[in-house]
Amino acid sequence: MLQSSADRALEGYFDLLGFQQQFFGRPIDWHFEPISGNRIPLVHWKRLDSLAASKTGDKKVVWELNRHQHLLAFGRAFLQTGDERYAEALVDDIGTWTSQNPAGRGINWVSSLEIAFRCISWLWSIALLRTWSKWPSLPLLDIERALYVQGRHIESFLSTFSSPNTHLTGEALGLYYLGTCLPELERAKRWRDLGRSILLQQLEIQVRPDGVYFEQSTWYQRYTADFYMHFIILAGRAGDPIPARVSERLASLLDYLLWITRPDGTSPLLGDDDGGRLLKLEASAPNDWRAVLSNGAVLFGRGDYKHVAGECAEETCWLFGRDAKERFERIPAAPPEGSSRAFVDGGVYVMRSGWAPGSNYLLVDCGPHGVMNCGHSHADALAIEVAALGTTVLVDPGTYTYTGSAEFRDLFRSTGMHNCLTIDGLSSSVPAGPFKWEHVANSTMHCWHDHPWFTYFEGSHDGYRRLPDSAIHTRNLLFVNREYWFMLDRVDAKGEHEYAVHFHVAPGIDATLHHGSGRLEAHQASTTLDIVYPEGLGLWNVADGLVSPRYGAKVTAPHATYSLRTAGPVELLSVLFPRSAGRPPPEIQKLNSGRGKGLVVATSRFRDFVLWSADAVASEGLHAVDFEWVWMRRSTDDRLLERAVFLHGTCVSSDEIDVTTEWTVEFAAISVQERTLSIDVFPSVGIRIRPPVNIDRVVVNGRTHVAGAGATVNVMKHDVPALDMQRNQTDRCRHVRH
Repeated sequence: MLQSSADRALEGYFDLLGFQQQFFGRPIDWHFEPISGNRIPLVHWKRLDSLAASKTGDKKVVWELNRHQHLLAFGRAFLQTGDERYAEALVDDIGTWTSQNPAGRGINWVSSLEIAFRCISWLWSIALLRTWSKWPSLPLLDIERALYVQGRHIESFLSTFSSPNTHLTGEALGLYYLGTCLPELERAKRWRDLGRSILLQQLEIQVRPDGVYFEQSTWYQRYTADFYMHFIILAGRAGDPIPARVSERLASLLDYLLWITRPDGTSPLLGDDDGGRLLKLEASAPNDWRAVLSNGAVLFGRGDYKHVAGECAEETCWLFGRDAKERFERIPAAPPEGSSRAFVDGGVYVMRSGWAPGSNYLLVDCGPHGVMNCGHSHADALAIEVAALGTTVLVDPGTYTYTGSAEFRDLFRSTGMHNCLTIDGLSSSVPAGPFKWEHVANSTMHCWHDHPWFTYFEGSHDGYRRLPDSAIHTRNLLFVNREYWFMLDRVDAKGEHEYAVHFHVAPGIDATLHHGSGRLEAHQASTTLDIVYPEGLGLWNVADGLVSPRYGAKVTAPHATYSLRTAGPVELLSVLFPRSAGRPPPEIQKLNSGRGKGLVVATSRFRDFVLWSADAVASEGLHAVDFEWVWMRRSTDDRLLERAVFLHGTCVSSDEIDVTTEWTVEFAAISVQERTLSIDVFPSVGIRIRPPVNIDRVVVNGRTHVAGAGATVNVMKHDVPALDMQRNQTDRCRHVRH
C-alpha cells in the first residue's frame, strides 16, 4: 500500500482526506483546488479570504496537499525499495514548492499552522534520505533557507488571538522542531524557547483536568495528544528537561482516547473531524487511533494502553527507534481497571461491559458546547453512540466539510444528525457561520453512578429554552448487568410539539422495522441491536441518511426516527438490547402500575422488571415503593430474585424482600447468591432489610450480618461501612430532594 501510494504521487495523483485520486499534475500545481476546479490567485496572503468558497473552493484540500505529508511516503518507499525515483521526487517537490510559493504570497501562507505542519514534514522526509548516495549534492542550504523563511512567518503570525487552540500549539511545535533540529539557525534558540513556552502554557488551558480537550472534538483531542507526544520525545532527544506535568497531562489525554475507543478499535468522531494528521507514518483507517495508544504504551510502559492498542504500530517504531517493538513486547498487557468511566469536566460518559472485542459500549455526550466561538462544536447535547457485542451500531455521522458547502456544514452539525432528541425539527444549538454559533445549549450532568452491577447516567440541556414554549430535555440511561440499556427521554414543556428521537446507524448495518412490536432491528451478520419503544406512543420511520466516515466523504446509511406529536410534558422510554444474531429478541411487556410505569423484559435466561417514575403500588409483587427507578431480575426457572437496583429513594416492599433506609439514598444494589444477600448502599445509612426466606446471611457494604429465616435485619449507620471509594470515585449525583 505504501509503494502504490508513492507511485500514484509520482504521477501527480493524491488521496487527500475523503477525496480520492485528485490530480495536480507533474510538476504539481500547488495552488489548484480540484474539487471546485479553482486555481487560487497568487496574491498577498492577507488579501485572500480563505472562507470564501467561491474563490478558494475547499481550502482544506489544497492545504492537505501542501502539508507535504506525501514526502514521507516517498522517503519510506525509498528506504524500503532503494528506488531513487522516490528520493528524487521528494527533493523536486520541495524545489517546485519553493519556486511557486514566494514568501507571503498565496493560499499556502494564510495559515501558520499549515506552514508548521509543512516544516515538520520537510524535516522528517529529508532525514529519511540520509543514506542516499546523492545526499552530499542535495540543495540542503536552499531547503534550510526556505525553512527559515517559513519559521519567521510562523513566529510573526502566531494564532495567539485568532485561533488559540490546536492552531497555536501546532505552530509552537513547528517552532520547537525548527529550533531543535536546525540549531545552526540564528533564531534557533529563540524559536525553541518560544515553542516550549507556548506548549507549556497552553497545556493548562486546552486540556481539562480530566484530560478532555477543551474544544470538545475527539479529532482535535488526537491532534493535541500527538503534539505533546512529539514535544516530549523531541525534548528528550535534545536533552531539554521539561516539567513532569507535561507527561502527566499527556497521559490524561491518552486515558480519554483509551476509554472512548470502541470495542472494534475505532473511535467516535465527536465534534469536528478535521481529517488530517500531524505526520503520516503508517496506513490506518481514519477513525483508528490505536497507534496513539501504542506510542503511549512505549512512552509510559502502560499495559492498559498496550491492551487496547493491540499491537505495536509502525508509527511507534518511527518515533521511538529500532528497539521500539521490543520495548512494546516487554510490557505486560492488561485491560484498564473498571468498565465505565465519567469524564466530568469534559462531560463525556462511557459505559462498557468490558474490554473484550465482543463487549457492549455506550458513550453519551453531556459536556460544554465548546470554548470561545465554539468553532469545532456540533449541536450534539446528550447524543449517544452504541456498540452491541463489539459491533459499532449507532454513530455520530461526522463532519463532511468546513467551508466547501454551507448547507452541508450546517446539516452535519445539526441535532437531527446526531443520536439525539429534537423538538419541532430544530437544533439545540444554532450556527451562525462555519465556525460560530448564534445560540448554544448548556448541558448539565445530574447523576452518575458506576457499580459492578449497573451504571446510571442522568443529564439535561437547555437548548430549547429559547422556544416561546420553553422546554428542557433530560436523558436517563440505565445499563443493567452490563447487558442492555433503558433510555428515558423526558421533555418538560407545556404546548404541543413534534418530538423525534434520532438513531443514526453505522454504514454496513441494516435496519429493519417490526411495527407490531414497536421494534427497530439494527443488524449485520453476527450482531443485532434491538431498539424498542414498548409504550407505543409514537411512530417509527427509517430512511436513507448520511454518514461522513472522514472529512470530504459521505455515504448513505439508515437514519431511523421515533416521533410523536403531543402537548404537555412527555416521557419516551426505549430499550436498547444487544443480542447475537442467533438469539430471539426479548419479549417486552408494558405493565399497568398505578401512576408509575413498568415493563417486563424476558428472555430464555431471565425475567427483568423495571419501574420508573414510581409513586404508586406496582405489579410484579411490589406493594410499596418510592424509589425513582426499580430494576429486579428473577430467574426464569424458579422465579427467585437474583439481582436488583433501586435508585433515589428510601423504601421498596415486595412479596419476597423489603428494604427501607433511614433517609434517601442514591442507590441500593442487591445480589442474591448461595443463601447470601449482598447489598451495597450509597451513601452509607442505616438500613432495614427483610430478605427472602432462603437467606442465611446479609452483607451490607461488605460487612456480614446473620439473618434468621424470614426475620428482618436492622443495621445501624455505624455498622454500614462506606463503599470502596476506588470503585465509586466517579459517583456524582446532583438530585435535589425534599
